Formats: sequence, structure tokens, C-alpha cells
Amino acid sequence: MSFNAPLDITRLAISAGEAKAAARPGKALVAGFLAGAYIAFGALIATVTSAGLDPKQWGGITTLITGVTFSLGLILVIIAGADLLTGNMMLVPLAVLAKRVTAGGMLMNWFWVTIGNLVGSLFVAWVLGDLTGIFASGTISHDRLEAIATGKGIDETHSQQFFRAIGCNWLVCLAVWIALAATSVGGKILAIVPPIAAFVALGFDHVVANMFFLPAAMMVGAGDLTLSETVLNLVFAFLGNAIGAAVFVAGAYFYLYGDAARETAATPPPAGERIRD
Repeated sequence: MSFNAPLDITRLAISAGEAKAAARPGKALVAGFLAGAYIAFGALIATVTSAGLDPKQWGGITTLITGVTFSLGLILVIIAGADLLTGNMMLVPLAVLAKRVTAGGMLMNWFWVTIGNLVGSLFVAWVLGDLTGIFASGTISHDRLEAIATGKGIDETHSQQFFRAIGCNWLVCLAVWIALAATSVGGKILAIVPPIAAFVALGFDHVVANMFFLPAAMMVGAGDLTLSETVLNLVFAFLGNAIGAAVFVAGAYFYLYGDAARETAATPPPAGERIRD
């Protein structure tokens, strides 16, 4: 069984970032919509499956179950194909560092993908979370959603949201990074789950996931979250996620492997450069 070494991953990531930045706005919007919906699917099932588990009794098992089931979202993004802002915060900066994409092109990609992610998240929150009655008042799913949204939107300070977001996207982008190392669907799924389960279990903030959790709570009246609290959470989560991706993954790995990968990023890695176990 083969897998891609870090140099190969860097090549593949640069090429992926270049391709994403080159997408027309319409395609970036649709791909972003799908990714927002997929992350919302993961958030929806994570909320339902962890509902009723009293943290005082179950402790960290509650958030671990939340994280493992939430992994569905990134699995769908990676395997089915979509544009997730938090992943693009790592992939497109790599292409910028390799001089394949301009900073302006990166920001435009982030702009369109952010809009698509937001619309996809809100669509699932409304149609599948609210209109279906899954989060109806009096259900344990409603109570679980209230606990998640209150914790993220009210209990956390803005500095906590920012620093938690750095940790979140460091782990999320590592999940994307090691998924690029895998050469099979099963390998990619196994690569994705542990880092995603880790960031959720640690209570870190993912801007696209919060595009689902916080508006969904407001739609169904789960807690006292306000629009301003939601917007501020998304702003600080966005900034922290960007740093976690661009500095600690894109920047670090480009420093380590960028010079060697820059000239060959557009072509698949040679078979002889893959590690075999």
C-alpha cells in the first residue's frame, strides 16, 4: 500500500489551491454551497447523536461522539468534492506562496466560497433543522443545540473564539493534508476522522460549522443568542481559522518543502517518490 510523502502532498496541495483559485465565481459559489451543506449535515447529525448525554455523567465522551459524527461533513467535502473555506485557507495560500496565484485571486476565492458556505449552512439549518422539526422545542436535540450555541456564541469571550479558531483550523487543515497523503477512499476517511474529532472534542471554533449552529439556534429559539453575537463569533472564528491554516499549515509546510515542490506542483508526484510500507 502506498501513500504520498510530505513533498508529494505539498505538490498536490499547491495544484489544488491553484485550481480552486481559478474557478469562476459561479462554480466557486456552487462548490461553496455544497461544502456549507455538507458541514451542516455533519453538525446536524453530531447534535442529534450527542443529545441527551449529560456532560456531568458522560464527561468528554459527549464531545468525542459529537466530533466523530461531525467528521461526516469533511468526509463528504473531500470525497464528493466541494469548496470549504477553512480548507481553502490552507490550499490557496500555498499556491500564492508558490507564485501560482495572486493575493487578490486568493481573497476573491475566499469571498465567493464564504458566501456559498454561508448559504449552504443556512439552507440546511432552515430546511433540515427547523422545518423538519428535528430541533423542535422540548426535544433533547433542541436542548443540545442550545448548549452548543450558547457555549460558542455567549459563554466564550472574543479572544477565546479567536484562539480556539486557530487551533480548530490547524487540525482541520491537517486532516485535509493527511487526506492528500492517502491514495484510497478508505485511507482518506481514516485520515480525516481523528483530527476532526479532536478539534470538536476540544471545543474549538470552526467558522463554517458555526454558520450552522448559531443561526439554527436562533431559528428555533434555542437560547438567547442575538444576531450581533452570532456575527461577532463568525468574524473572530474567520480570523482565527485563517491564521491556523495559512501560518501553521500552509506557511510551515511551504517553508519545509515549497522550494522543491514549486516547479513540479502541476504534475502528479512521480511513483518513485512515494513511500511504501
